[in-house]
Amino acid sequence: MWVWQDIPAGEAEITALDFETTGSVPGWPVEPWQIGLVRMRDGRVVPDSCESLLLRIDAGRPFNPHAPGRHASLREALAAAPPLTECWPELMAAWLAGRPLAVHNVGTERTVLRRAAPLHPVGPWIDTLALTRRAYPGLADYRLDAVIGLLGLEARLRAVSPQGGPHDAGYDACACAVLLEHLLALPGWERVTLGTLAGV
Repeated sequence: MWVWQDIPAGEAEITALDFETTGSVPGWPVEPWQIGLVRMRDGRVVPDSCESLLLRIDAGRPFNPHAPGRHASLREALAAAPPLTECWPELMAAWLAGRPLAVHNVGTERTVLRRAAPLHPVGPWIDTLALTRRAYPGLADYRLDAVIGLLGLEARLRAVSPQGGPHDAGYDACACAVLLEHLLALPGWERVTLGTLAGV
């Protein structure tokens, strides 16, 4: 039996992930249009492990006008992309099953995955937003791109993220992983367990 709570986070294989979504529109469900994933092993981002997939969105489906990202220029590609349900078996096998999941502000990603596959529980969940607030209580801004800048992690992020910028799911998944890598290297965090991280 996998007693994940007692495993040091720096010894675990973790998947950092991010969804870009349509945002909230009256009469329409919030749907993901891109997923980004990256592996962490032994407390470090695994080189060249970032993956980004576009997900099908009906061509006529409205987006919240304030939803970030480059979805407006991708509508034809999104209409031709596979739906999340079609990608699910491979995502589970390669990225999600039996792995802790790291995200920055857990609400969206957890909700999307629960809706996509309610009978396939995933996690434990590690929220880098909550961890950053614990480690750096005085930051002026806790948005992911702001934290990367405030902590001086831009060069490391450029080294592991193949392309993109904030509000690209692949880039944001890499940013989350780089942030967690930084946190796990802080003094006193060397032997922190998955149970502790997931409980923050």
